[in-house]
Amino acid sequence: MKHATKRRSALGVAGVTLLGLIIAPIVAPTASALENGLATTPAMGFNNWNSTHCRAEFTEQMVKGIADLFVSTGLKDAGYSYVNIDDCWAEPSRDGNGDLVANHTRFPNGIKAVADYVHGKGLKFGLYTSAGTVTCDTQGFPGGIGHEQQDANLFASWGVDYLKYDNCGDHLGQSAQQRYTAMRDALRATGRPILFSICEWGQNSPWTWAQSVGNSWRTTGDIADNWGSMLGIFKANVQLAVNSQRGGWNDPDMLEVGNGGMTDTEYRSHFSLWSMMNSPLLIGTDLRTASPATLAILTNRDVIALDQDSLGVQATEISATNGRHVLTKPLDNGDVAVALFNENGSTATISTTATAAGLGNASSFQLKDLWSKAVTSTTGTISASVPAHGTVVYRVSRAGTFTAPPAGTTQVSSLRASMSANGWGPVEIDRSNGEKAAGDGRTLTIGGTTYAHGLGVHSRSEVRYYLGGRCTTFQAWAGVDDETGNNGAVAMEVWASGTMRATAGVVHGTDGPKRVTADVTGAQYVNLAVLPTVDGPNYDHADWADATITCS
Repeated sequence: MKHATKRRSALGVAGVTLLGLIIAPIVAPTASALENGLATTPAMGFNNWNSTHCRAEFTEQMVKGIADLFVSTGLKDAGYSYVNIDDCWAEPSRDGNGDLVANHTRFPNGIKAVADYVHGKGLKFGLYTSAGTVTCDTQGFPGGIGHEQQDANLFASWGVDYLKYDNCGDHLGQSAQQRYTAMRDALRATGRPILFSICEWGQNSPWTWAQSVGNSWRTTGDIADNWGSMLGIFKANVQLAVNSQRGGWNDPDMLEVGNGGMTDTEYRSHFSLWSMMNSPLLIGTDLRTASPATLAILTNRDVIALDQDSLGVQATEISATNGRHVLTKPLDNGDVAVALFNENGSTATISTTATAAGLGNASSFQLKDLWSKAVTSTTGTISASVPAHGTVVYRVSRAGTFTAPPAGTTQVSSLRASMSANGWGPVEIDRSNGEKAAGDGRTLTIGGTTYAHGLGVHSRSEVRYYLGGRCTTFQAWAGVDDETGNNGAVAMEVWASGTMRATAGVVHGTDGPKRVTADVTGAQYVNLAVLPTVDGPNYDHADWADATITCS
């Protein structure tokens, strides 16, 4: 089998099939990621580093002022919730008990007082340290290695809600996995829900191991406030879509929107691409001086909705020819977001089709431009004249209803899915997943048993069927297809009406088929989720074999 880390990842052209507008979306399943209940959608908030670094203006009053601005500028109402502070908040040395101490000049009332103020605004508070002996500022404040539980306990006592854990200092011979897992365990032991942001710069491919360790992981080095930096980071991060999942997100670093190194057109592209890629949206500009244009970009709720969509599928780049990029992103209600991004220095026409975007055949589609707010229709062509360094983002929908399955017991593979998304290649009908074109799989086989009917998928996969409240039972044999050679491991779950109705748990390539039976009585939809586990999406050819739905 092809090894996932050697393949161009993401939900490819054929891998996203949305066959109509879903009438009433269900709550998306939870991911097989870090089990702390946090970051079910990417974090949204602020970090001071890009605007203040370690300058004297970084103080308690400044941080409190940012919390005030979250409320007064509408950022809180738009979904931003974390007020995070970065390096230079601490004294240069620990105290006699080995505890970190807040800098007495910057934070004379201590970190807890700041956290309490932020909480009083209905917001959350984040802090920074490093997974080494010192932090990343040139002054080298104390790092967390060897003090993980002590520091985690202290952070919890202060009311910290978010920890950015950097990668500087002496690592004392420990691997990245060891260092970040140690802090994960320490945070968990406090009993306080603290979102864990791994800032390891992508040096050790955290997207291959960090799903069970952190809620997000940096995929690249630090962003800078210029077009070249933003573009390079986008091109690296967009390739990693299959490794992102609810509760564990690829992080291409903070937003530079408003810092002055790019034009508003370029900042709109930056914000659009980060939202399409399900990136944490952490404001890096000085909100005390943010212009109306900057705030308008940061509070575009239509674009934010793409980032915060509960399905949580990162956008796929389905084409990138001569600097003209097309990204598609399936959404929980059955729409598809389509971004047409022009990296070139002159205006270019960029086009795709509703079929290529995964919307299937229909007589017409509605396109909403998420920046201009114009609403148009098309019979299939999705196109725009895109300015230099610009991005046009459409939310594309099609009218239509679905027919519930007939009375009796029906093979699911004979039904039309209302929404499907797949890690590589399309969801296969009565075949295993071959990772490329439709029909390239084999006979469904789990543990030596073959099946004539069912679905062949590749994590991360989501397949949804309309039931219309008329059905009672979903059943299937779940497992990893034998074609993986005993490799692969996935979590397989059945959801309906916002609750998980059944699960096969984590199934491995060495396991035989597991029977899954779900009571779906009265549900409008049933959702079949296949999620990567601690080994990432490698070899994750999963089968819903002999999958049936029984209806009245």
